[in-house]
Amino acid sequence: MAIKFDGEFEVQRKLEDVYEFLVDPQRFAPLLPEFEGVSVHDAEHFSVRVRVGISHIKGVADVKMRLAEALRPERARYEGQGSVAGGNVSMIAGFDLSPAGDGTKVAWRGEAQVFGRLTSVAGGLLQPLGKKQIQKLIDSLQAALRASEGIS
Repeated sequence: MAIKFDGEFEVQRKLEDVYEFLVDPQRFAPLLPEFEGVSVHDAEHFSVRVRVGISHIKGVADVKMRLAEALRPERARYEGQGSVAGGNVSMIAGFDLSPAGDGTKVAWRGEAQVFGRLTSVAGGLLQPLGKKQIQKLIDSLQAALRASEGIS
């Protein structure tokens, strides 16, 4: 089952500052809903742990992430794979940055593919829950970037 997501927002931060935030898992990973931990392996690889739960399937997801594309300061794209309670997930997520007045426009998009028992048990709950969790992440990301707007 595929869950697609996209959108955009603007912040009053320099392009380079926004890019640096988005390529630093130590800064953005804690914004993930139900975040438990992050382990950075090198400049391109890290693992993130989050709690997940749908219906009676609950547990911790371990997702191995890779910064697959880093075009400073305009684009960052991640690819990841991991195991979640009752299934597996593969995902891509990307950010395209462009100047917007004195700030930066952040266009984001991605897709998650969920496989296994989780899709048959959770069925129609996955899509709305996935979109809700992505929106929580984007809201937290905007808040974090806006909290230090104008600070270089």
